[in-house]
Amino acid sequence: MPKKHWKKEINNNPIRRYTPFLMRSLFSIFFYTLLIAFFYSTAEARTVKTAYLSTLTDPGVVYPTPPKNGGRLFYLQRTANTNTIVYDLNFADDGKLDPDEPIKGYWIRYAEKGQKQELNYIQRKFAYGLTAKVLNNGNYDIRFVSYKKFPLTLMKSEDGKYHIFALIAQKQVILNRIFVKIDGGSFWFPNVSYVEVKGTDPVTGKEIVNRFKP
Repeated sequence: MPKKHWKKEINNNPIRRYTPFLMRSLFSIFFYTLLIAFFYSTAEARTVKTAYLSTLTDPGVVYPTPPKNGGRLFYLQRTANTNTIVYDLNFADDGKLDPDEPIKGYWIRYAEKGQKQELNYIQRKFAYGLTAKVLNNGNYDIRFVSYKKFPLTLMKSEDGKYHIFALIAQKQVILNRIFVKIDGGSFWFPNVSYVEVKGTDPVTGKEIVNRFKP
């Protein structure tokens, strides 16, 4: 085909004509998505790194206990700082437990002004978020998105209230607190020395504590 006819065919083909524009648009969307994700992850990583260094110089740090409310299930703390993630029951507008998201997690930023703050997208999807699956008996199978090998069960106890149950020291107990000991690493790949879980034996009322290496 003569060269001038070849160029004419390209100019008359709308797909070929707009392909460079579409490629540039897709690349821009991809680039800005990565940029936003990098911003959130880097900000959290800086906070974790700075707070972790402070714990080395202040080993006597005191972790506060979040105030209880009617929907409180358990809370999670880390050696990074005193900021705490609390997990509460999440009810729908009709007053019943939301079947799609029965538990809602959020921050209490004790290391700042003690304010409440929502988990960001990265934290919900890759770190502290939970998945929930309704079981045949009406209970819920709950898992952390970052560590699904630690099964939790949301169900009503004999007191008629919802609690999170976990297998701690070979016993099914009501989960109260999780503490994660971090020794360096990064936001995406922290070096977790151990996870300590505390709960209450529903029969005896005794506190049960256990540690494991994830």
